[in-house]
Amino acid sequence: MNDVLTEIQNVIDSRKGRSPDESYVAQLFHKGGDKILKKVIEEAGEVLMASKDGDAAHLVYETADLWFHTMVLLAHHGLRAEDVVAELARRQGLSGLEEKAARQEN
Repeated sequence: MNDVLTEIQNVIDSRKGRSPDESYVAQLFHKGGDKILKKVIEEAGEVLMASKDGDAAHLVYETADLWFHTMVLLAHHGLRAEDVVAELARRQGLSGLEEKAARQEN
């Protein structure tokens, strides 16, 4: 799974600085952070609606869109999907209550 995320992130990163005529991702980068944020919000809403509708295939499809646009947002900030995977790995084995308590201490 991580290989797929890495490959997608590499493609996203390669679109930075490219002409917006060349790709959808280049268009997002060209339009800037606000446009990328709007796409993430839009996709999150579509995930929620797909969940409410109870259509598993549609939920997976919309979640893929959300993940993709979130990866674009990460790239906009100089981050990668691997950074999120590393954070999830750090949390693995830690109960949600412990993790929440640790955040509140900081």
